Amino acid sequence: MNLLSIFLMAPQAGQQQGNQWSSLIFLLVIIVVFYLFFIRPQVKRSKDQKKFREAIKKGDKIITIGGIHGKIVEVQETTFTIEVEGQNRLRIEKSAVATSVEDQIAQPAK
Repeated sequence: MNLLSIFLMAPQAGQQQGNQWSSLIFLLVIIVVFYLFFIRPQVKRSKDQKKFREAIKKGDKIITIGGIHGKIVEVQETTFTIEVEGQNRLRIEKSAVATSVEDQIAQPAK
């Protein structure tokens, strides 16, 4: 009787091992999907935005994150000086630039 119960328990142990592998595979698939759809695009967007901000030069027309339209009159290491309507000048951080006016014209409104 004891030997019979050992043989009957053997398939159950194998099924548990299979469940563990399928759970592990499912978890890995979720991690890969999360990386491909969330992390990777965000890193790419961040790199593109940084490259865009580094390429801005004097004379470019920009729009800030706050919606201020202006023209670059001076470029410093971490800031821009922009000229807005009425010959007013503002100093803004490079990270505050959202897009250029040319980019806004090229992309139709969604």
